[in-house]
Amino acid sequence: MYTAQPATIKDIAVRLKVAISTVSRALSDHPRIGLRTKMRVKKLALELNYEPSLKAICFKNKKTFVVGVILPNIKDDFFSDSFSGIEHAATENDYTLLVSQSHDDYDTELKAVEAMRRQQIDGLIISLSKHTRNYDHLTSLSKHNIPVVYFDRVPKFNANKVYCNVYKGTIMMINWLLGRGYRRIAMINGPDTLLASQERLQGYIDAFSKNKLKVNMQLVETTDLSKEGNIGAVQLLLAKKNLPQVIISFNDYVHMDAANCLQNDQHHHEIGLVCFGNLPITRYTASPPMASLEQYPFRQGKTAMNMMMNLLHNKLPAQENVAMTEEIAPAFIIYQKAI
Repeated sequence: MYTAQPATIKDIAVRLKVAISTVSRALSDHPRIGLRTKMRVKKLALELNYEPSLKAICFKNKKTFVVGVILPNIKDDFFSDSFSGIEHAATENDYTLLVSQSHDDYDTELKAVEAMRRQQIDGLIISLSKHTRNYDHLTSLSKHNIPVVYFDRVPKFNANKVYCNVYKGTIMMINWLLGRGYRRIAMINGPDTLLASQERLQGYIDAFSKNKLKVNMQLVETTDLSKEGNIGAVQLLLAKKNLPQVIISFNDYVHMDAANCLQNDQHHHEIGLVCFGNLPITRYTASPPMASLEQYPFRQGKTAMNMMMNLLHNKLPAQENVAMTEEIAPAFIIYQKAI
């Protein structure tokens, strides 16, 4: 079936017997074009179903109006919520998103960044993979004037980033547990490569120290965030001579694996559980935590996108040694069910 080609500025100019530049200026309401000419051009453009060429607009503005987003795993409720925040802010600003997942793999992340660079994205929003130690693929984007905004899993160095202060949140959590009389407080922490893991551990240590209590590092285990790693960490804690009274989990998924593991242990009724994340799904499980730290993923995502818009709209050079940082305060949520 024959499909008519979209009308162009040239088509309108030929029909009206005016210059192409006149049509272009009339459509953009240029003050040098008279009202009568503007009305004639716009009327014919409407009749011909003329639509501006996106390619031409991008060329003129030197923008694609596309922002890349790379997440560790969009199936994770935390990152799906954060993406909803990014999407919300993108829609408000008439931007399109190009989305990819690293699946917590450095090489996959690297390839995604390179693919997006070739797609000529205006900017990149990313939450780092748990294996990312080298940041050259991200810092080099400044050479192409592509700003990067990190969120949640952010680097230590000076960069545009949005994150929840889990250091303060960990101290809040430990203080609450100590106030309830718990002393043998264990932690299943995430990979050492993540700044969030380092902040959790430092908060754990400082909370005990500030309460003039000895820190028992034998009660701290790590996981690579896989199901096997989570269960392995729980089993190591259950093998201790003096069992922990409470286990703090790195996130809700570690908590759910810990809860399932404890269901098969004779001491599961004696051990309390708290976690980071406060995702709604944990409230509907058989063993919800006593309390959880809300990290506001939707707000983090929305804030990251708004930060990107600020960088792009203000035309701040990506190579400038000035970084924007937004720290979101956590909230400690106490659930109704507690041991």
